[in-house]
Amino acid sequence: MFLRSIVLLLSGLGITGALQYATLDQSECALYLDGTARTNLYDYSLNLLRGPLNYGGATQSCITYDAVNQAYIEARKRIHLKAPKDNDPWLPHHVATVGELLMDISIQLAKTYGLNTDEIEKGLPLIDTSKTLINEVCPPFLAEVECRPGKYRRHDGLCNNVQHPTWGATNTPFTRLVPPQFADGLQKPRISVLGTDLPTPRIVSRTMHPDEGYHDHAGTVMIVAWGQFMDHDFTLTGTPLDPKNKNDPEECCNRPAHLKHPYCLEIEIPEDDYFYHKYGIKCQDFVRSFPSARPGCRLGSKVPYNTLTGVIDGNTVYGVTEEFGRHLRSGYNGQLRMNPVFAEFGLKDLLPLKLDIPDEGCTRTNGSQFCFEAGEIRVNEQLVLSCVHTLMAREHNRIAEELSRINPHWDDETLYQEARRIVIAEIQHITFNEFLPIILGKEVMEKFELIPQKEGYWDGYDSEVNPNIIDAFSAAAFRFGHSLLPTAVERWSKAHKFIASKRLSDLIRRPYDLYRAGVMDEYLMGLMNQVAQAMDDSITQEVTNHLLKKPGNRFGLDLVAFNMQRGREFGVPGYMEFRKFCGLPVTDSFEELFGTMPNTTVFRYMSIFSHPADIDLWSGGVSERPLPSSMLGPTFGCIIATQMSYARRGDRFWYELPNQPSSFTPEQLQEIRKIKFSRVMCDNTDLIDTIQIYPMVLPDHEINPRVPCRSGVIPRIDLTKWAEYPTHAQGHATPSFVSNLGTYDTFLKK
Repeated sequence: MFLRSIVLLLSGLGITGALQYATLDQSECALYLDGTARTNLYDYSLNLLRGPLNYGGATQSCITYDAVNQAYIEARKRIHLKAPKDNDPWLPHHVATVGELLMDISIQLAKTYGLNTDEIEKGLPLIDTSKTLINEVCPPFLAEVECRPGKYRRHDGLCNNVQHPTWGATNTPFTRLVPPQFADGLQKPRISVLGTDLPTPRIVSRTMHPDEGYHDHAGTVMIVAWGQFMDHDFTLTGTPLDPKNKNDPEECCNRPAHLKHPYCLEIEIPEDDYFYHKYGIKCQDFVRSFPSARPGCRLGSKVPYNTLTGVIDGNTVYGVTEEFGRHLRSGYNGQLRMNPVFAEFGLKDLLPLKLDIPDEGCTRTNGSQFCFEAGEIRVNEQLVLSCVHTLMAREHNRIAEELSRINPHWDDETLYQEARRIVIAEIQHITFNEFLPIILGKEVMEKFELIPQKEGYWDGYDSEVNPNIIDAFSAAAFRFGHSLLPTAVERWSKAHKFIASKRLSDLIRRPYDLYRAGVMDEYLMGLMNQVAQAMDDSITQEVTNHLLKKPGNRFGLDLVAFNMQRGREFGVPGYMEFRKFCGLPVTDSFEELFGTMPNTTVFRYMSIFSHPADIDLWSGGVSERPLPSSMLGPTFGCIIATQMSYARRGDRFWYELPNQPSSFTPEQLQEIRKIKFSRVMCDNTDLIDTIQIYPMVLPDHEINPRVPCRSGVIPRIDLTKWAEYPTHAQGHATPSFVSNLGTYDTFLKK
């Protein structure tokens, strides 16, 4: 009778395949629970008939599939599912509704059975939801799929790992290094270990991270530019977006509760705030992340999801969907679309105009202003980031053009895919050969086996390593660059002389200076000549008081408070938990932090936190004293090195690998190893003719000298190693659909 009532109810809800449910043995246990018998209406009879099972003295009861299905039915009454039409791809807002449904079911089960944190975290994910009605709404890419590996990686990252198709793919959960700390074990933001509220993020920001403006290293602002470019290759949290401009909804502050966005978690500004009180600001808008749909649509506590791919695959240049990737292409000679705005001056192209949703990630003062379009939507977030995007798009087109001369028989698709493959390899090599050694130092690089090989293949791929992004990396550790941000961004001449500067807050989401001929090269010259701020707990007011400042306003948002709020709502544990994970000393006493960070910093923590375990990960991480020959302290060094190890060992397309359909020949690999970021800059700018060999470090006449671009000191990649001589059977005019058949990663539903 109960099965029949469920079938009738599901028919009324419009759920297809409900009759299939009736064939399953729903009285079967989905999850055994230890301890005192816990039950509800839908498994009471079974637990009563089974009686208390005693395994080694432990009493057990169980949650049945009946109970899970009933929770699903209740959740469907509250959650409106959205799915793509026909064969359209699953987009972040589609995945969000499935995540909300699974979260609702998990909350119901936890409440009904009185589950403790351990049971929520380790037990609920063990339930095989493919045996429940949840299977009917699980996105196909999260269910069982079969991969057919090819030469070229998919834009969405699926099938990077043949055994685990979703590992590294877009719209999949962040990885947790340590269990989350939610106030309710499920989804409520982290609170103090003493059970009280934490100090508000703004209080932490203004107390712990004042603007003191030190410089104590030789790193240039180019580190910030490349670091942000890489961050946007890795991670973008799935959050609610305004349906019109696709930005975060500004519906939190100064609105009655019934008009607020349901994901609002606004940041309180104290009435005595030294800055905001002048403008009567008492609140900062903030929205929470969506819960993810886990692989297999498993249950459990909230895990946010990443709308980008976890591997380094240049989606900053190429996008994360096949459809958008094609939108960015010209359809000719493997080229990306560009804007030849300076053609009459003989200067190189800029990125194309963003015309479809012109206000997405862009602050415009009038309807005739347009920002840029690239593979990642935050291309306009900072002007210095826009510069790196432009460089890499030009590099793609330069390589595609040269390949077309070397292989005139290659069509548009082949030229695009081969140029893309080379550019991704260049991004991987520059990151591991120039960027990571500066921020991590040689010792950490060696400890985590991150140093690229000088010759031969590196056979380090491990199909059991998941390259998905770590929550603590996304919400805290890789935001270390916020400490390096300068108050102003400088422009320098080709003769390496200072020209002018502009406040950072005036360049955020306003890249319009680049529409002036020659100015991009001046900013690039500035990036490699301007020293970055010190890596410490001092943060410029340009981002703690003026972030995303609207035209005409004298205040903006607080990025540091935003970092803190994001970490807490992610459930990221405090700083001390990650010291423990990294094998570093932990303490219950503030006094024992002396030596780990400056004494003044420790005293400040004592003034606002009740316990050292409450310190937010981002705040503690940027406050640590750096390791020798490193910009970072041991905790952030450990988290970032762990993530980079996953990104290398877990990527089947990694540029150094042998024996893969995507592997470069030994000769091609040696050419990739020649690439330097300085060469990319020389080849893709108009005015720059001298440059230091490593632009992320200040020039030094002995260890990092300035050299002419044409001197030969900075080697060029020899693309003739990609020459392919077609056989007679292939012919010159073989269409790419035929010639490349079977070379692209595909996946099929099993």
